[in-house]
Amino acid sequence: MAVQKKPKVLLFDMGGVCVKSPFQAILDYELGKGIPPGWVNYSISRTSPNGFWHQLERGEIPLDKAFYDGFSQDLHHAGRWRDFYNRERSRNPSLPQEIPPIPSIDAQWLFEEMMRSSKGPDPWMFPALQNLKKSDGFILAALSNTIIFPPGHELYIKDFSSDPLRSLFDVFVSSAHIGLRKPDPKVYQFAVAELDKFAKANAGSSRGQRLNWTEGVQPGDIVFLDDIGENLKAARLQGFGTIKVNLGKAFEAVDELERLTGLELAGDHPRIPVQPNRTGSKAKL
Repeated sequence: MAVQKKPKVLLFDMGGVCVKSPFQAILDYELGKGIPPGWVNYSISRTSPNGFWHQLERGEIPLDKAFYDGFSQDLHHAGRWRDFYNRERSRNPSLPQEIPPIPSIDAQWLFEEMMRSSKGPDPWMFPALQNLKKSDGFILAALSNTIIFPPGHELYIKDFSSDPLRSLFDVFVSSAHIGLRKPDPKVYQFAVAELDKFAKANAGSSRGQRLNWTEGVQPGDIVFLDDIGENLKAARLQGFGTIKVNLGKAFEAVDELERLTGLELAGDHPRIPVQPNRTGSKAKL
């Protein structure tokens, strides 16, 4: 969706936008294990809204053995596998008519690898965020489907707000802390309310006066960046402007941000798309 006006708020997803994409880890796993590419994401999306993944991201269940067992069940569902294979065969009639066995997936290993691989900042978006922060011309915010890691987990953070990347944001909306996740319309409405509250509370500051925060924030004041089309569609229905961040090519979204803001935001990381890791690939489809 084309963005027509300079926004008051730049709202970012985290995984696949500000930090490296967990979808890259999924694709690498599928290719390396001979699992048809797209199966894991298909399985997760088709269990919405009450699959184990979705419950975890709403903070309704803890990250424990019961989650890993349930997530594994979701990834080994015969009916969904049949539907997925038939969909792929409709796209590629040369595939065998007989449905192959459900791929065997180590759900716990895959989940942990997704989380580890998406910990690091995106090499294109992170410098852009730092430069946006320096410009002091926008409310910077995040709206992310998140996970609460328990004490003892390698990714556990005692103070959620102490993470250096999160400190760049004026407002951070975390699905696991509020019980709502994208693309539920209510989570976008919650984000607008939080942003409006922040703007009005700081309207009297020198920054607020300079950026005209007196009237708060409306949906049309927001441009949202995400890597999932379904989340962007839901945001547009709420009145947000949107920018799609493509897997392994966040520099394209940085280009869009530069056009939108009139600022030079890019760092010096080479503009070379991230390629799947095909080492030992056995993918069949």
